[in-house]
Amino acid sequence: MPLSRCGANRAYLVHASSSGCRGQTPRRRREGSCLAAAFEVVHGTCVALGQRAALLRGPPGAGKSDLALRFIFLARRGPAALEPPLLVADDQVRIRREGSRLLASAPETIRGKMEVRGVGIVEIKTLAEAELVLVVDLISETDVERMPDPAAATRLLGLDVPLVGLAPREPSAPIKLALALARAKGLAQ
Repeated sequence: MPLSRCGANRAYLVHASSSGCRGQTPRRRREGSCLAAAFEVVHGTCVALGQRAALLRGPPGAGKSDLALRFIFLARRGPAALEPPLLVADDQVRIRREGSRLLASAPETIRGKMEVRGVGIVEIKTLAEAELVLVVDLISETDVERMPDPAAATRLLGLDVPLVGLAPREPSAPIKLALALARAKGLAQ
């Protein structure tokens, strides 16, 4: 599936809320009204370098947790060398808007936990909250663009976030994730 056609936000929306905006979806809220206080809980996994994070999106079984696990343990060279890669959230990611920034965290019930297929639920060091600067849609190897559009973005809670597509099971996927996150961090600073 081409990157432009995959990863629609609403496909992964678990819950949306904000004070004073009950019953409205995030897409229908007006800028300046209740959007600034809005949050969503999305199906995905979130990893960070320092205080900047990437949201991994894809359907169940796409490899989000596996890519995150390999990223955390393998991406310790290159752009990740100065800042250790950490898990923010696995399976569900709470995203809230604070002005012109998006902040990602884990729901309290799953904070510090990660599902590792074949092993079960494990305790893992996590970052409590990080600024979301990149969205990664997990796609098949044949759909990964050789030279992706550097301006590709997706919209979350009314803000554009840089978007890339990666094949999660490629051996180099954790390194590519670190490179894309380092690039997005540079753009966000």
